[in-house]
Amino acid sequence: MLGTQLAVLRDGAPTGLTDALDLVAGLDDALLRGLARVGEADAAALAALAGALTATPLGDRLAEAVAKVTAGSVAEEHLLALAGARCALLGAAHDTLLGQLDTALGRARAPWAPGPVEASGTGSGARAGARAWLHEVAVTGWGGVDHELVAAAGAPVEAALAEPGLRRLAVLLDGLAAELRACVPVATMAQPPLRRWADLWARGVLLAQDTAESVPSAVEEVSGRLLVLGVDVHEHDTAVQAQVHAILEPADGGPPRLVRCAVGAVKVETIVGPALWRLLDAHPVLLAALAERRSLTVTGLPLHGADLLWHDDRVRPGEPADPFATARVLLPTAVVAAPAPLERHPVGIAEPVLVEGYTVRDDDGTTTFDIGGQPIAVAVDRLPSCGPLTPELVAASSACLGLIRWDDGRWSLQPLAVQATVKRQPVEAHTGDWAGGVTDPKIAKAEAKAGDAVAVLRERAGRLLRR
Repeated sequence: MLGTQLAVLRDGAPTGLTDALDLVAGLDDALLRGLARVGEADAAALAALAGALTATPLGDRLAEAVAKVTAGSVAEEHLLALAGARCALLGAAHDTLLGQLDTALGRARAPWAPGPVEASGTGSGARAGARAWLHEVAVTGWGGVDHELVAAAGAPVEAALAEPGLRRLAVLLDGLAAELRACVPVATMAQPPLRRWADLWARGVLLAQDTAESVPSAVEEVSGRLLVLGVDVHEHDTAVQAQVHAILEPADGGPPRLVRCAVGAVKVETIVGPALWRLLDAHPVLLAALAERRSLTVTGLPLHGADLLWHDDRVRPGEPADPFATARVLLPTAVVAAPAPLERHPVGIAEPVLVEGYTVRDDDGTTTFDIGGQPIAVAVDRLPSCGPLTPELVAASSACLGLIRWDDGRWSLQPLAVQATVKRQPVEAHTGDWAGGVTDPKIAKAEAKAGDAVAVLRERAGRLLRR
């Protein structure tokens, strides 16, 4: 069955997708060279971007912005128009690809429901500082970024961290600055990650607006049984996030809902591997559920679209629950909500699926699952360092719970859990198995020998704060 579904995905890119991505790439190239002096090629790319969106609500503002930027006058409102246009194009690409995937999987998706419009508050100094830094980066261009400009991100990051509502913006700016710092001078790089940096820049520009939160997703409080499918761990030198994909069986007897929740923490680059879970120990109930593969009973958790806002005090552990059994029984009929407009980007597509009955191939170093004659690339490079799931286990697997993703022009599967046979013994491994501590004796011994980096850093931080 899944082989037929994959055939639908491989039939070809949706109409207009390549053209939209080419327009985005033109803006990204301009950001590499900077907007201080727009050359002929970049001016043509910006004009093409404005021309493609003429008939949209952004048309007039974007045309004015492109004219001003091309003439050498770059104001914050012009960068906002460019960032908005870029996000709109990628949002349209996301919707087209997600529609193709939903059709292939037969997955029901509820439309996004906006919440009440809130009156915009007074201007935020932290947001203004972030806008100023992002403006300077765009004018200078990635190729001209130096250590002084990177260091200038410190003040807006510190100011944003001081406001709880701006934590997301702060982490984004901090991460972008850290990546740039590691790559200076960018001009010497053979292939700088233009799309990634432009993604972060554009998202930062939108998040830094004083009206960024004026139209939130509709919020409801939900109760019921939460059955975990798997956890996707996002690692960065300065942050870590555990995003849990699960199915909610509502207490009111409604249809099962595919949901996700995320918990995160800031970090330093020296904290890696299983120690990452220690940074998330403010959520012991969630970590125990991941490590012990248990269901959870949730009461009154806020739900924004498909995203649960996690509160450990509104959750209690339930009975053991097999994620593979959950996927076989509930995943085919689970309903999922569409993401909010600002979250729509092709790289954000991550849909849980269960695949079985495949054969594993190694094509020039690329792991591939062949399902009924239909191949799909397996993103073993996305396996986190903090769990027992390895490329070798994936290669020996016969069943896989994972996330279907679209990246770099193709669909791929990111494993979250596998069932495999190793030395004639059945083995099951999940990315969250070590959330409560390492269970592999060899790894545990190595961790103990290396020492507890998190405890050491916390102790030193506490000592500094007491001075």
